[in-house]
Amino acid sequence: MQTVIGIDDTDSRERGMCTTYAARLVARRLRERGHRVSEIRLVRLNPAVEHKTRGNAALAIHTAAPPAVAFDAATGVVNETAETDDERTNPGVVVATAVDEPVVAFAADAVSTFHTIEDADRLVAERDYRSAGWGVGRGKIGALAAVGAHAAFDDWTYEYIAYRDPDRWGTPRDVDVDSLFAAADAAYPGAWDTVDRGEGAPVCVPNAPGPILYGIRGDDPVALARVAAGVESEPVHDRALFVTNQGTDVHVQPGKLGDLSEGRAYRLTADVVEAPETGPGGHVFFAVGDGDERLACVAFEPTKRFRDRVRDLRVGDRVTVVGEVTDGTLKLEKFAVRDLQETTLATPTCPTCGRSMESAGADQGYRCRDCGTSAPGRVEVPVSRDLEAGWYEVPPVARRHVAKPLIRGGFDAPTHPER
Repeated sequence: MQTVIGIDDTDSRERGMCTTYAARLVARRLRERGHRVSEIRLVRLNPAVEHKTRGNAALAIHTAAPPAVAFDAATGVVNETAETDDERTNPGVVVATAVDEPVVAFAADAVSTFHTIEDADRLVAERDYRSAGWGVGRGKIGALAAVGAHAAFDDWTYEYIAYRDPDRWGTPRDVDVDSLFAAADAAYPGAWDTVDRGEGAPVCVPNAPGPILYGIRGDDPVALARVAAGVESEPVHDRALFVTNQGTDVHVQPGKLGDLSEGRAYRLTADVVEAPETGPGGHVFFAVGDGDERLACVAFEPTKRFRDRVRDLRVGDRVTVVGEVTDGTLKLEKFAVRDLQETTLATPTCPTCGRSMESAGADQGYRCRDCGTSAPGRVEVPVSRDLEAGWYEVPPVARRHVAKPLIRGGFDAPTHPER
């Protein structure tokens, strides 16, 4: 018999903790009681959810333990570790042995849309799952989604997480950056988004209070372990390997201009209809459209050098944009150049003297005052473009947990990965 334990919302923005740590404790407790644990899944849900902490992660522990034993272990750990003194922390636990299609659909929808606590409670009650909630019990949404995730998604990656000694929680982390960069270079691309070479920043080391020392992500668990072995740091208190939907773009759905909903991520193709413009704070805005439909897009300042690629766009370029829609604006995560405008209209040059012609008046074309030559209007001339066809992405420092790095492959055009 396979038992799946879902846990969500044990952490706090200010007070720390981490639901991955709670899941690791549950798995350890079950193994100590003689029960097999086959895997722990780290499931990223819709990053637009208002009540998320940082990465909106829920956890699923797959075990051979009986449901009653699993429920006891999970609720015990949540009681002991969850930061419920923060009113915004509302943990949930769901334990199931049979996962049917409605639960799988619930998990799939939780990554791209929204659910209510009532949605989760109804499905739990209909299936007689064991469940518990603290506070308003919002965590039951993510817990139920985690229970169904293994059957909802096809693309999975890994994260190797090293945890700190509890006595060090809340203090500055001691990780040697040079050793981290060297280990990351040696394991790339099996391990990705470990560091950001362009910004010189260690991406895998969090800043928030809590138990995580670092988290190495990638497609190859062996490569992740090699990175961890090469990192010089404070003592590692514990470690765990998670199967995860991070880096998969599973939150993105096909979109159509004029039919987009708030708080959802889309992929759609259109023409650039308003040239990029840098606004206050360094954010870069432009618009795409088809016919009468338009969509504002933005590359925020934290996306750093990605904004230079956005600034290279011109009106008339055909692009595919990917990102979350908020307040009617698509927050760009990546884009693909489909077709570039490689000519522009310019004032004609006199074929005799080589000087630029001047306007001969409204609707009268152009003429060279010295030579008397004329031209009916502006002419097309080649324009140099720094962009090439293919996909461009935000750098690792700005990448959402669930967003797919270009280095993973599987895209429909050439890629220009950021490292």
